[in-house]
Amino acid sequence: MIQRIQSLYLLLAAAAGAAALSFNLWKATLTNNTVTAVNASSNYLLFVLYIIIILLSVVSIFLFKKRKLQFRFTIFNILFAFGALAYQYYVVQQTANKLSTGGVAITSATYLPASFLPIVIIILLLLASRGIYKDEKLIKSLDRLR
Repeated sequence: MIQRIQSLYLLLAAAAGAAALSFNLWKATLTNNTVTAVNASSNYLLFVLYIIIILLSVVSIFLFKKRKLQFRFTIFNILFAFGALAYQYYVVQQTANKLSTGGVAITSATYLPASFLPIVIIILLLLASRGIYKDEKLIKSLDRLR
């Protein structure tokens, strides 16, 4: 199961999802010298999306005998990762707008490295799906030879 490269990609995608879940995504310094941050666990839907990404990655690792189902799970996981990426930036924008309309100006704001982990997750899942597809293609070609 771990001998296959796509299992390693899926494991790394799950680890990247856990890292994105546990670290801050965005940090802003306000005019009154307070620092506010956005993390995935501060928003319920974003938290659920990352949990789904982690669980689908881990479950897909153990579906190595059912390659078609493993491929489908990986494709759905890619869609969830795109959703998490888009919703993450939406949440950051909403937080910035809420701070601005609250009468507090933002002096500096920055995206932290954890905010780019969904892109890494998408790349890892694409590599895993490519490996699963190659395995399925190899098995079909071997079945034709028999």
